[in-house]
Amino acid sequence: MYPVKGAYMPGNEKGRGLPDQGDIYHFRERIMGFYRRNGRHNLLWRNTSDPYHILVSEIMLQQTQVSRVTEKYPLFISAFPDVVSLAGASLADVLGVWKGMGYNRRAIALREIAGLVVSRFSGFIPEDETVLSSFPGIGKATAGSIAAFAFNRPTVFIETNIRRVYIHCFFADQVPVSDNEIRPLVALTVDRERPREWYYALMDYGSELGRRITNPNRKSTHYYRQKAFEGSDRQLRGKVLKLLLQEHTLERNDLISRLGEAPERTGKILDALAFEGFIILENDTVRLHH
Repeated sequence: MYPVKGAYMPGNEKGRGLPDQGDIYHFRERIMGFYRRNGRHNLLWRNTSDPYHILVSEIMLQQTQVSRVTEKYPLFISAFPDVVSLAGASLADVLGVWKGMGYNRRAIALREIAGLVVSRFSGFIPEDETVLSSFPGIGKATAGSIAAFAFNRPTVFIETNIRRVYIHCFFADQVPVSDNEIRPLVALTVDRERPREWYYALMDYGSELGRRITNPNRKSTHYYRQKAFEGSDRQLRGKVLKLLLQEHTLERNDLISRLGEAPERTGKILDALAFEGFIILENDTVRLHH
């Protein structure tokens, strides 16, 4: 795992341009060689071509470790095997299965996406990245990954592990590095015949880099440290939803008392959850949205 010698390093003293065909060939061979030997070939969502199942996995993998998704993904697919079943499910049912994944906004987004796919696309996940990125909870990167993995389209997208690979291999002597500098390299090196396999290989190589060396993403202009979960608003939001999943409806003051947090802080959390469509605040009661 070493940088590509003589490869693209924007702004360096020699003014090199994009890597030549030899660099690209060796880069691809290194990534694919690693993938053939050490790739995570048994991940369930990599052994399906069902666009809905791939959509679910890609939303789940946002900001969540693969080990957690490996546990939850089959449970979610079993409970909601297609867009019709998910679109028709209650929020409580969806959150009940999602429990433990965190970032519960993604569960609401998945349910809303399913409804849009059923109502606007006759139950078929669209292939177009622009359409996909218009759906709730799907940005450009996730839209690109869905198009690549579900439809084998040679899209260009960057996520954490992919960013790590390109910074390590092509920007060894540069700090900082922006995605605008990485994207042309992704476009140049993507395997246009096998984009699905290529991106799986890149992600696995990047994951391995993350375990073996100091994280190259620290050089990225997009790098940030995730805030601690303990004591965070995320944790408090989760506690609110957990209580409501258990009891469905609670008196507002009772809920605040049971959470043991400052009423002002909890009130802001409740207002945010209501605005996002998780809960309904009605008079002095709090309940899950249907």
